[in-house]
Amino acid sequence: MKPTGTDPRILSLAAEVAKSPEHNVPVILLKLKEILNNTPFGSSELKKIKQDIYCYDLIQYCLLVLSQDCSRIQGGWTTISQLTQILSHCCVGLEPGEDAEEFYNELLPSAAENFLILGRQLQTCFINAAKGEEKDKLLHFFQIVTDSLFWLLGGHVQLIQNVLQSDHLLLLLQTDNIQIGSTVMTMVQNILQINSGDLLRIEGKTLHSILDEVIFKLLSTPSPVLRSTATKLLLLMAESHQEILILLRLSACYKGLRSLLNKQEPGTEFSQEFRHLIGLLSPKIYQGVEEQKLHQAACLIQAYWKGFQTRKRLKKLPSAVITLQRSFRAKRTKILLKLNRQKEEEDRRLQLQLQRQRAMRLYRELRLSMLEIVHPGQVEKHNREIEEKSALIIQKHWRGYRERKNFRQQRPSLTEYKAAVTLQRATLKFLAKCRKKKKLFAPWQGLRELTDARRVELKQQVDDYVRRHPSSQMSDVTSKELHSQAQQQLQHYFMGRALEERTQQHREALMAQISTNIEQLMKAPSLKEAEGKEPELFLSRSRPVAAKAKQAHLTTLKHMQAPWWKKLGEEAGDEVDVPEDELSVELGTLFIGGTKPP
Repeated sequence: MKPTGTDPRILSLAAEVAKSPEHNVPVILLKLKEILNNTPFGSSELKKIKQDIYCYDLIQYCLLVLSQDCSRIQGGWTTISQLTQILSHCCVGLEPGEDAEEFYNELLPSAAENFLILGRQLQTCFINAAKGEEKDKLLHFFQIVTDSLFWLLGGHVQLIQNVLQSDHLLLLLQTDNIQIGSTVMTMVQNILQINSGDLLRIEGKTLHSILDEVIFKLLSTPSPVLRSTATKLLLLMAESHQEILILLRLSACYKGLRSLLNKQEPGTEFSQEFRHLIGLLSPKIYQGVEEQKLHQAACLIQAYWKGFQTRKRLKKLPSAVITLQRSFRAKRTKILLKLNRQKEEEDRRLQLQLQRQRAMRLYRELRLSMLEIVHPGQVEKHNREIEEKSALIIQKHWRGYRERKNFRQQRPSLTEYKAAVTLQRATLKFLAKCRKKKKLFAPWQGLRELTDARRVELKQQVDDYVRRHPSSQMSDVTSKELHSQAQQQLQHYFMGRALEERTQQHREALMAQISTNIEQLMKAPSLKEAEGKEPELFLSRSRPVAAKAKQAHLTTLKHMQAPWWKKLGEEAGDEVDVPEDELSVELGTLFIGGTKPP
C-alpha cells in the first residue's frame, strides 16, 4: 500500500526509474543523494522521505545495482560508492511498517553482504592497479564503502554478528596491503566499540581466524601504522572479553605470544598500548583476571541469592500485610467496642439517675397530695404505715443481698459437692461392672436343688405354653400331595406364560404389518397416475381381507350405479347384499389402494 502525501520528487524519480532503460538507472538513483542532503538531519520530514523511498522500491533498485558488475555500471566506482552512501543513509532510521520482517531479515543482511563483496572487488582492483592516482581513487572508494558499512551497522546492531562471521571480512583481513589492511582493522575496531558482545557469538573457528590475522599483522608487518592498528584491535578484544584474554594466555595455538611480543620493538606512537597488551598477557595480570573472574562469579551468586531472598520476602509480604491489617482492625474493633460499652454504661447511669430523681419527685408529690387528702387525725397512722412498708422493702432487699452473698461464698463448696457426687456415681458404676464381670467368669457351682412346689409350678407353666401354642405337624402323605399341587400350578403358570408371549409377539407382528400397509396406502398414487407394476405392490395376501374389500367395493359401485328412486329409503351406512357368484372372482387380482378415478 503506497503512502499518502508522498514527496513529488520521489514520485517523479520513481516514475523516471520505471521508464528509463537499465543502464541509466544508477545515474538516476544518484538524485536521491541531493534529496537526502537538502532535508534536515533527524527531522520528521527526513523519516517520511525514507519511508517513501522504501515504499516505491528505490532502495531495492539501489541494492540490485550494487549486485551487478561494476564494469557495466555508468560512472564506475564513483557511482557505486555514492550508491552505497545513499543505501546506508536510507536504511538507518527507516521505519518499514508492515514489511518489517522482510526489511530486517532479507534486505539489511543482503545490503551488508553486498558492501563486503564490493570491498573485496575494490581490494582486487587496488592490488592490480598500476598508477598511483588510480590507487588513490580506489582507496578513497574503498574507504567510502567501509564508512557506509560502518554507518549501516551503527544503525542496525543486529547485523554485526553476520558481518563478523562473514568469509568476505576474513578475506579482507588477509590482505598484505598496508592501507587496505589498516582500513579494514580500523573498521573492525569501530564495530567492536559499538557492540563487542557479538564477538563471542560467532563460531570458534572464525574467531580463531580473526585473532590469527590480527596477531600475524602485529608480528610480521614492518609498517608501524599497521602494527599500531593491530595492537589497538587486539587490546580492545582482550579487554572487552576475558575469555579471549584467557585464550591468548593459555591456548596452545598462542603459546609463546608474550615472549614474541617482548622481542618486538614498539614504536613511540603505540608503545603505551603495546606495553599494556604485554602486561595483560603476563602471569600476574592473568592471576588478577582470574581473581576478578572469581569475584564476578561470587557477585553473581550473591546477586541471585539476594534476588531469591527478596522475591521470597515479597511473596510473603501480602500475607504479612494481611495479618498486620487483620490484627490492627481487630484491635481497633476492640477499642471501639470498649468505647461504645463505656458510653452505653454512662448513658445507662444517667438514665438511672434521672429515673431515681423522677421517682423521688413523684414520691414527694404523691406524699404531699396524700397529706392534703388524709384527715389530720389520720396523718400519724398513715406515716406509720408508710414507715412499715419502707422497712419491709429495705428488709427484703437486704435479705436478698445477704442470700446472694452467701450463695457466692458457698458456690465453691457446692461445686466440690457436685464433683464428689459425680465421682461417687462413676465409682459405683465401675464397681458394679467389676462385680458383674466377676459373676460371669465365676466357676460352675452346680444347679440348685428344686423343691416340689417349684417343680409343680414349672410343669404348670409348660402345659400352659403347649396349650396356647399347639404344634403344627403334617404327615408325609399330606406333604407329598401339597408338593404335587404346587408343581401342577407352577407348570400351568409357565405354559400359560409361554402362550401369552407367543400371542403378544403375533399381535405385535400384525400391528407392524398393519402400520406398514397403512403407510403404503397413504403414499400410494391414484389409479390414473399408477404405471407398470405399481398396483401389484398393494395386493392383499389375506383372503378374508380381500373378500371384505371386494364386497365393500362392489357395494359402493352398486349404490353409485343404482337409479335415484332406489336410493330414497337407503342411508349411507346401510349394507348391500352381493351375490356369491360375484365374489367368485380371483381374489389375487383385487386392488385395494389408490383413489377412484373421476
